[in-house]
Amino acid sequence: MSAGTSAREESTDTGPPSSPAATYAVQPGRTSRQRRATLTSYGFLGPNLILLGIFLFLPLGWAFLISFQESGGFGASGWVGLENYQRLVADSTFWQSAWNTAVFTLITVPLSLALGLGLAVLMNSVLPARKLFRTLIYLPMVISGVATALMGVLLFDEATGIINKLLREGGLATVPWQSQGSAAFASIILVTLWIRVGFNMVIYLAGLQGISPELYEAARLEGAGSWQQFRYLTVPLVGPSTFFLLIMDVIYSFQVFDTIFVMTGGGPGRSTSVLVTYAYENGFVTRDQSYAAAIGIVIFLLTLAFTAIQWRSNRSRDTAG
Repeated sequence: MSAGTSAREESTDTGPPSSPAATYAVQPGRTSRQRRATLTSYGFLGPNLILLGIFLFLPLGWAFLISFQESGGFGASGWVGLENYQRLVADSTFWQSAWNTAVFTLITVPLSLALGLGLAVLMNSVLPARKLFRTLIYLPMVISGVATALMGVLLFDEATGIINKLLREGGLATVPWQSQGSAAFASIILVTLWIRVGFNMVIYLAGLQGISPELYEAARLEGAGSWQQFRYLTVPLVGPSTFFLLIMDVIYSFQVFDTIFVMTGGGPGRSTSVLVTYAYENGFVTRDQSYAAAIGIVIFLLTLAFTAIQWRSNRSRDTAG
């Protein structure tokens, strides 16, 4: 037995043991390659990081700084600490704008997601001229936000808008799009949906085209109908797209400005005023830049908190799955 054991040991011993010198001999080459790869990565990232620093992080830090100061019309003139934030707590217009922003978000985000998914499913099917329809639906995202808002004015203007003209021709009562708060708010929501649905459709369409057709074929063989396939296959499998669009749509809703500014200017009264339009009013109309900066910081913190919560919940869901 000892002879067999020694023979096996000799057979498994295929060469001399690797020495520490041989191991460390390759380390400098690997280190230099890693260093070059790291430098190359930063070379590609560098221009973007510089632009982000100049146009995002630097203005954000400056806004955070002047939100603790007192504005003198052009720039800050003195340190006031938390006075601007305490002013926000007692400002009824700020809370009205925050409420309008929340309502706007709660309405537009689910509707834009649902409509985008529905259109993506439709455009992913055998539909005549679906490429043309995709282009037409996505077109508002390509056009400037101000231009699309002006199109909204052409549609919803109370005196000369196309919709009210059609209602008059049909002998029906016109809608007070600019003089009644709820009607003005509805017009902004409709134009926003028109703008956002195309983007959501494209993202969902990319997600749908990544789903294997064999899954739907297997579901049909098991007797699943169209609604069951949509509910138990399509909706869960486009979950990553939904997560991305949820974050993007909420950020857009919290930062909506051009549509409201062009169509209603925040009126009538304060019925369509949102946080960004109120910040603009304080920063560029009344020249209270410090108070406007405080509103901007609040918008940033709300958006950051929502994104962090969604990111954490999505990671927890993926881990649990």
